[in-house]
Amino acid sequence: MAAGMPLSFCGDKVPSAYGINDGVLNNGCFVDALNLVPHVFLLFITFPILFIGWGSQSSKVQIHHNTWLHFPGHNMRWILTFLLLFVHVCEFAEGIVSNTTMTSNHLHLFMPAFMGFIAATTSVVYYHNIETSNFPKLLLVLFIYWVLAFITKSIKLWKFAEFGIRFKYLRFCITALLVILYGLLMAVEINVIRVRKYVFFTNPQKVKPPEDLQDLGVRFLQPFVNLLSKATYWWMNPLIIGAHKRPIELKKIGKLPIAMRALTNYLRLKDAYEDQRTGEDPDRAPSIWRSMYRAFGRPILLSSTFRYLADLLGFAGPLCIYGIVRNLDDENNNTSANKNMENHFRVYFMYTTELLENSSVLAVLLFLALVLQRTFLQASYYVTIETGINLRGALLAMIYNKILRLSTSNMSMGEMTLGQINNLVAIETNQLMWFLFLCPNLWAMPVQIVMGVILLYNFLSWSALVGASVIVLLAPVQYLIATKLAETQKSALEHSTDRLKQTTEILKGIKLLKLYAWEDIFCDSVEQTRSKELTSLRTFAFYTSMSIFMNAAIPIAAVLATFGVHHFLTSSIPSPSQAFAALALFHILVTPLFLLSTVVRFAVKALVSVQKLGEFLQSDEIGDDSWRNGDISVSLDVGKKHLGMTKAINRKQPIRYQMDNYEQPSRRAMRPTETEDVAVKVSNGSFTWGNNQLTLSDINIRIPTGQLTMIVGQVGCGKSSLLLAMLGEMQAIDGRVYWSNKNRNSVAYAAQKSWLLNATVEDNITFGSPFNKQRYKAVIDACSLQPDIDLLPFGDQTEIGERGINLSGGQRQRICVARALYQNTNIVFLDDPFSALDIHLSDHLMQEGILKFLQDDKRTLVLVTHKLQYLIHADWIIAMKDGSVLREGTLKDIQTHDTELYDHWKTLMNRQDQELEKDIQQDSQTTLERKTLRRAFYSREPKNQMDDEDEEEEEEEEDDDNFSTTTSRRSKIPWKLCGCYLSSGGFFMVFLMVSSKLLKHSVIVAIDYCLALWTSTNQTAENLQNRTAANQTAAFLQNGTGSINSTDISPQPEQDVYYLHVFFVLCAAGITLCFITSLSVEFLGLSAATNLHHNLLNKIIHAPIRFFDVTPLGQILNRFSADTNIIDQHIPPTLESLTRSTLLCLSAIGVIASITPAFLVALVPLAVAFYFIQKYFRVASKDLQDLDDSTQLPLLCHFSETAEGLTTIRAFRHEARFKQRMLELTDTNNTAYLFLSAANRWLEVRTDYLGAVIVLTVAVASIWSGRPGGGLVGLGLTYALTITNYLNWVVRNLADLEVQMAAVKKVNSFLGTESENYEGSMDASQVPENWPHDGEIKIHDLCVRYDPMLKPVLKHVNAYIKPGQKVGICGRTGSGKSSLSLAFFNMVDIFEGRIVIDGIDICKLPLQTLRSRLSIILQDPVLFSGSIRFNLDPERMCTDDRLWEALEIAQLKNMVKSLPGGLDAVVTEGGENFSVGQRQLFCLARAFVRKSSILIMDEATASIDMATENILQKVVMTAFADRTVVTIAHRVHTILTADLVIVMKRGNILEYDTPDTLLEQEDGMFASFVKADM
Repeated sequence: MAAGMPLSFCGDKVPSAYGINDGVLNNGCFVDALNLVPHVFLLFITFPILFIGWGSQSSKVQIHHNTWLHFPGHNMRWILTFLLLFVHVCEFAEGIVSNTTMTSNHLHLFMPAFMGFIAATTSVVYYHNIETSNFPKLLLVLFIYWVLAFITKSIKLWKFAEFGIRFKYLRFCITALLVILYGLLMAVEINVIRVRKYVFFTNPQKVKPPEDLQDLGVRFLQPFVNLLSKATYWWMNPLIIGAHKRPIELKKIGKLPIAMRALTNYLRLKDAYEDQRTGEDPDRAPSIWRSMYRAFGRPILLSSTFRYLADLLGFAGPLCIYGIVRNLDDENNNTSANKNMENHFRVYFMYTTELLENSSVLAVLLFLALVLQRTFLQASYYVTIETGINLRGALLAMIYNKILRLSTSNMSMGEMTLGQINNLVAIETNQLMWFLFLCPNLWAMPVQIVMGVILLYNFLSWSALVGASVIVLLAPVQYLIATKLAETQKSALEHSTDRLKQTTEILKGIKLLKLYAWEDIFCDSVEQTRSKELTSLRTFAFYTSMSIFMNAAIPIAAVLATFGVHHFLTSSIPSPSQAFAALALFHILVTPLFLLSTVVRFAVKALVSVQKLGEFLQSDEIGDDSWRNGDISVSLDVGKKHLGMTKAINRKQPIRYQMDNYEQPSRRAMRPTETEDVAVKVSNGSFTWGNNQLTLSDINIRIPTGQLTMIVGQVGCGKSSLLLAMLGEMQAIDGRVYWSNKNRNSVAYAAQKSWLLNATVEDNITFGSPFNKQRYKAVIDACSLQPDIDLLPFGDQTEIGERGINLSGGQRQRICVARALYQNTNIVFLDDPFSALDIHLSDHLMQEGILKFLQDDKRTLVLVTHKLQYLIHADWIIAMKDGSVLREGTLKDIQTHDTELYDHWKTLMNRQDQELEKDIQQDSQTTLERKTLRRAFYSREPKNQMDDEDEEEEEEEEDDDNFSTTTSRRSKIPWKLCGCYLSSGGFFMVFLMVSSKLLKHSVIVAIDYCLALWTSTNQTAENLQNRTAANQTAAFLQNGTGSINSTDISPQPEQDVYYLHVFFVLCAAGITLCFITSLSVEFLGLSAATNLHHNLLNKIIHAPIRFFDVTPLGQILNRFSADTNIIDQHIPPTLESLTRSTLLCLSAIGVIASITPAFLVALVPLAVAFYFIQKYFRVASKDLQDLDDSTQLPLLCHFSETAEGLTTIRAFRHEARFKQRMLELTDTNNTAYLFLSAANRWLEVRTDYLGAVIVLTVAVASIWSGRPGGGLVGLGLTYALTITNYLNWVVRNLADLEVQMAAVKKVNSFLGTESENYEGSMDASQVPENWPHDGEIKIHDLCVRYDPMLKPVLKHVNAYIKPGQKVGICGRTGSGKSSLSLAFFNMVDIFEGRIVIDGIDICKLPLQTLRSRLSIILQDPVLFSGSIRFNLDPERMCTDDRLWEALEIAQLKNMVKSLPGGLDAVVTEGGENFSVGQRQLFCLARAFVRKSSILIMDEATASIDMATENILQKVVMTAFADRTVVTIAHRVHTILTADLVIVMKRGNILEYDTPDTLLEQEDGMFASFVKADM
């Protein structure tokens, strides 16, 4: 045994193999054995250490310990080790191949290489463990290993050189490479010793982990992990696999690393931007492009380098296919080659070129090249995405800082609208980010195209250029299509905005539409707009399908052109190796050309975006000459420099307190002339809003400290401007504003137009100040907000603001005043706080809030108001007129000095007092507001105030406790939804799509198969001739075209022509089928979208009124906006892409399996791996996508909020707090987006490696199995190469489709709602034409409820109303008055009893008939946008005279006559261009137009002033003398003249008689009502 083993190590034929007669080192076998020593040494030492180390891992420092990389030369070492591994593989391969050529086994040729491979792997594992556990002393082992390996390899190299073995031999090259690599690794190791001084030095260097790793909140580890983990995203495994068990939340993704935070990047970009402002030309605008390049240029260059490497490696595919197929063919033909026996050291030496002629070696090389190419490509993507995200964060911060400094005039004069700012934030920054993502393509693509064309030329000479030119010429067409797509998308967007506007109006006025039976008219108008939208969507679909068609058809066309031309030029066909290499090259070439059109489009968009951004950054800023001199941006940066320090403080209080110490120096020292009792003083000031017209001129005022100053004057005389001028918002042309030196933080300011944050009520009031319960309660009482807060579903924790609950104007204004009162500031500015309040509230606010609360604190208060009756409370009055001060002084001064003004005021005050009395008679506006609030909430109770989007989560939450169900649900693909989607597309379209898809893919396979057969038959024929006519060929090759295997005697000309024809027919069929499929998918999507929207609209418009009470409006609108948009535009392309890539992969697998059946065995484990990868990824991707969406909204809202409330924020001086919030929101959104893109890379790396393994197995299987013809092998490999591209698309599209199908699910959930029963049990034709002719109403034992689940609201009501009677119904709120009026229209569930009108039970009537024959006037006036005529009579039934008559009755005739267009005058959305009273009168006119014998008025006069109301009462009495009128009264005196009064309580009738009879019962309910009302 012992004797047998060594014999084979050195080869056993020559006995002297073990002899050392020529000297020890001259025996090659001994030198190789020597080379084994270092490897074995390393393995023996490191294994015990590794095992012990793994046992005691717990002793490590508490950081993300497994990622702390701190030894110098870290990446260098990983790269060198990878190279070393590769060279070892080559050495091993060379040894094995050499070994096979010799008669006996020479283990020493490849054994050391194998051991070297294992040792190198061990070294890197060992190094990684030592680095993460921080034991540098153990690195000595590696140092010794590198030295030993270097020495032994050098000996080998020296011996080779001595024997004259030089570079033409492969083994010499490999050994030389190894020597260099070992030397470099040795140098890296020495460098670690030099820097860290861990051995041979007395004091080793202490290291601390970076800040990010100490902070366990940072979960994004990409920058900190080792090279292998970076390349494969290994660190994301726990996150992605964990997502399967429980959803990823914001907590799980943690914070951004410091280098990626918006602040860091903002400072980088800002420095680059400001550096360009040079001394000699300060006005020139700095270039944004240059600053972007300076701040983010390096990562882009890095990414481009990766991209170039990947692209060059990409060409390895076709080259290796060429090599493999050619070798196989050669081996098939000349098997017995006489190999020259080169003998040094008694062993065989290979030539360097020889290795590349071995197919197995080529297969492994192809595998490695693919893996590397994919790794580089993903690395390039990742780097650009990270940079893009950094850039976006920086730009957002830059825009935000600019917004905070925008001059007010810019905003109010409309130079910078909110819309523009929102676009900058939402669109332009994203455009630039996307441009960065696609940026490396701009310079990588041309190189790729040029390289590809050169290679093609080498394979197929001129005919290849024809094919390439086909591809290149069609690229501009692609670009054209792309621009057309953008245009049609724009027009579709315009129509969909119109449609949304109409839908919103319908939903807001749905109650009216139902009561008037107008649903269908409005429904049709929406359908008309929708059909316009669908027309543009159709063009959109057509262009999309064109672009998909080009994508699929161009390669076919190119191949056809190439081989056709080749056949005509040389009248022969290329060999299989050339044909398939060319085919693979065409596949590579198509991609950049398609992307090119996209990239060019994005580049153009980016240019526009940058121009807009530049204009914005150059717009006017607020002046710095006022007291707000402390430049906040500086102090913010200073504050941020000590981030570590401020962090602790920040949590307790906003930064601005720390900022004060930076700002004090900038406030001027006090002048001796100023005394303490003046808070603010303006001396001869002139101010403008920046349009060169003076708004305020010649202002000299003082505001006494601790007193109440009032500013009064007519509308538009500059009162608000004066406040803003004092706050430094206006441009001072002349004069100064002096602030007293009391160091106050800010001014509390309540603007005229109330401004709320998207936050809870409490946050809106405290506004960043610490919460103090007593003070908070006092403020709320002063502003009488408590009743309003009690109505909100979550009290003062309810979200209000844009996304929150809509409050009325008065409620919003009171919250703003409360905010100003709550702040602990010395000075309070209130700008017309009473404008939206009714009289009771204003009085209360004046007494409690202003006189008590503020005066007790001795705060200085400036109040702008119109209510002159409060002047008596003022300590100081400033009267203004036309932009200058008319008078200044106390009320006494003015009374004595300016009697005229005083008298004028007096008359005004009297008038106001009269209004006051009138006001008191009315039920105040506030109660109304509260009533609407209450209606809004309490109708929703049963649903338990669920949030907008929660309803889909319902079923998921029910079984949350047992984990398995949620897990399985989260990973399932929603097949049911897909089925529902497809079925709404229509059976025929689905059938067409499926059949054409399958046909298309079979034809494409047939094309390639035909090519394989054709080239192969030719090849075999040629080979036969080659044997006989080799000399002919040689002669031909010397003077021929240079095409490698062509011969002048075409073997079977007729067969060639036959193949050419078949080929042509197949290609043509393929191209037509491409066209049909691309159209069929897009139009399937369109018909599905059409049907879904149509059904949704009809379902919702015909739903019972209860549905609208329970479902929030926003949620319904979402179905019509976001979800419809997804169904219209996003699902079809995703579906197309998914089916295409899946079928491509399947057809490829089928082809490969039919060529090499052995591949099926390897397919099983690959399929399992793929299944798990996609399963985990889909779940994680969905969560991350949700996170990205949900974090984006608050960010956009924060921007628009800030832009709206600029003056308030600046007056309070909360800029820093808002900046901080913006940075947090940006970082949160960026974290989500980063994780999402990293997850995509995770998936792509994995699927790409799977694809590479598939290619390897195919190559190996076809080489080792029974050698199918070269053509077929080429076919198999080409297909395997395409799989790698499409595998990750399958998963990505699956994940996208899953997210998008949620939209179908939401729409579907609404399609299940019950419609109202429109039919009734009678036919419409049975109802008499003029019914109801008398207007007699019998109510018999009526019970009504809103929903079968709820308690009845009317219980056993009986009443009889004679024809023509005027009936009044009264009762407290909630007594069922309105429910009774709804019962007449069958709008509520009548479950017992009946209402009989003129002898017909209304429950039997079709709803349309019933509702169109009665008329009602509702409490809330609803007008629709359109013309006056449309609002009065949408059905177009009446003559103009009838309309004018109705308007005359409603006291509107004169007003409408004066409008331009008369009856066709425009009504804006919601009737905003008329006052509330006028709107109510229009609603009356609407009821008069419909000449019904029964009129129901539901609290219809609540918002009309007394005078008009009296007129109306009379009109109703005269115009409706002969009709039945039921009035639901809200002020009892309106029904004193009625014939019959019904008093209701809790759904029962309490009193039922004439008003006079009821008034006699003194203790009766009605009597008490009348007393209260008098």
